[in-house]
Amino acid sequence: MKIYKNFTLFFLFICFSISGQEDSKSFKLLDEVSMQMKSYDNFEFDFKYSLENQNENIKQETFGKIIISENKYKLSITGLEQLFDGTNVYTIIPENKEITITDIQDDESLIVNPLDLLSFYKTGYELKWDIVQYVNKIPIQYIKLIPNKEKDNIKYLLLGVNTVTKNIYKLIEIGDQRTTTTLTINNISINKQIPEKFFSLNESDYPDYYID
Repeated sequence: MKIYKNFTLFFLFICFSISGQEDSKSFKLLDEVSMQMKSYDNFEFDFKYSLENQNENIKQETFGKIIISENKYKLSITGLEQLFDGTNVYTIIPENKEITITDIQDDESLIVNPLDLLSFYKTGYELKWDIVQYVNKIPIQYIKLIPNKEKDNIKYLLLGVNTVTKNIYKLIEIGDQRTTTTLTINNISINKQIPEKFFSLNESDYPDYYID
């Protein structure tokens, strides 16, 4: 899956000076998360996506749900549904009665491919061990990811990991135009029964839609 390009921060955090030993600790934790979540046949979660731009006084929130199985996903978010069948991305917009079909590599409207959410940290970023915050008494360890080169006005990312379950809890993007965005993950469920063609687009279900 791809996750929307801007993420919003609604809490403050503190940056620390990190040693090389702590950087290797960051990779170790994220590798543990990646290995565990990749072991699932599938997993589903609800999410909140927020965006804030202080320069333009913008504050937005939206909610959605996604289910991922191997190299396929189904995303539902306000105003649209998106399917990825392993080859193409199908974006369904009921309000416009429109379906667009794109190759996942050509879709630049999103920053993190949901299918790469568990491995994108391995290349292109410097990792640093950051703060711990507690959510309902559960420790959330943050890893700071600094792009090795300029990347779409991104200053850095913060990836929050539930250290009890080893699941991703939050992904925050800090932009250089006073824009901060956040993806918060909730209600993770794993290994659900999924119909065989759950991730496929059946065009007969959309008889009046324009398909491009």
